[in-house]
Amino acid sequence: MRKIITFWVVIVAAVMMTGCGGKGKEAASGEGAGVDMSPKYAKGFSVKQTDDGVRLVDVADPQTDEDKMPVSYHFALVEKGSDGAVPEGYVKVEVPVERTIVMTMLQLSNFTALGAQDVIKGITGTKNLFDEDIKKRVKDGQIVKIGMEGDFDTELILAANPEVIFISPFKRGGYDVIKETGITLIPHFGYKEQDPLGQAEWIKYVAMFIGKEKEADATFKGIEERYLAVKEKVSTAKERPTVFSGEMHGGNWYAVGGKNHLAQIFRDAGAEYIIKDDNTGGVNIEYEKMYAMAANADYWRILNSYPDEFSYDALKSSEPRNELFKAFKERHVIYCNMKKTPYYEKSPVMPDVLLSDLVAIFHPEVMPKDYKPTFYELLKR
Repeated sequence: MRKIITFWVVIVAAVMMTGCGGKGKEAASGEGAGVDMSPKYAKGFSVKQTDDGVRLVDVADPQTDEDKMPVSYHFALVEKGSDGAVPEGYVKVEVPVERTIVMTMLQLSNFTALGAQDVIKGITGTKNLFDEDIKKRVKDGQIVKIGMEGDFDTELILAANPEVIFISPFKRGGYDVIKETGITLIPHFGYKEQDPLGQAEWIKYVAMFIGKEKEADATFKGIEERYLAVKEKVSTAKERPTVFSGEMHGGNWYAVGGKNHLAQIFRDAGAEYIIKDDNTGGVNIEYEKMYAMAANADYWRILNSYPDEFSYDALKSSEPRNELFKAFKERHVIYCNMKKTPYYEKSPVMPDVLLSDLVAIFHPEVMPKDYKPTFYELLKR
């Protein structure tokens, strides 16, 4: 009997030690450490996991050579309270981050999609901001406005007491001033992704810093599933209308290139974007050249912040030659007014909705008859 009792004491002790060891490991690596955050579509970041639970995140411009992407930034995400080793060349970031500043609406969209408004302690401004919760936090002083890119208020940044700051490299910048504060700057290249799903996938990137891996995984899987389902509906369309984008401003027409994520959404929606070259950003085109390319295009996409009700008359008034386009004549202008729609605030994490809006225009026969657009619809008058 004594031997039997001794046997079970040993077994129970072993189980308890194993249980304690498991909890210790979980506490060191975090609840989301087991969730795979490796991107499937995004080209701007990659993720590796070390044996002791440290996430190594490499970040680079996604518009560089796809076969050999030069990595510009390296971060080692170490759970707070743990002692994971940080490889040489990596910047240590203790996670989850509880206080941060975001610089763009695209970055903001990642946080709001993850329900992580509490983490945001500073933003650049509130112009064209729709989110009532964020606006209330700004009004109550929970979130400070730090100024616009190129003209940041260092004192306000320090007052926000961020652990890290998310930035957009290659924009107007002004980050040299921030660097002097010693706060770690985290580059966010979502705006340079060439695939709509790749841009949306940056919620995984943000999630790793703020401990929202499970939420990001579930959210993105939903986005991907809905996007691919709509894309499949028009994949066999026999007719593919042509579309162009932009307007004349300051003597030139600014248009996105053929590898821009917008161009990809057009293609996924069963249309053809008229610019097919390898330019990945925006290009300034003379009116005559744009007309030569787009005169007979079926649709014309316009996104602006027109102060009043935008119309064909307003489009003609801005440039009389606009009435010469086939899309103008046939009343096929696809329009979104940023003063009335949270386009930049929500669309980066809603590519499935953008796609649905466009499919409802290009191929209405495959969408429900009662479909209601969120961002894009045909200009009515």
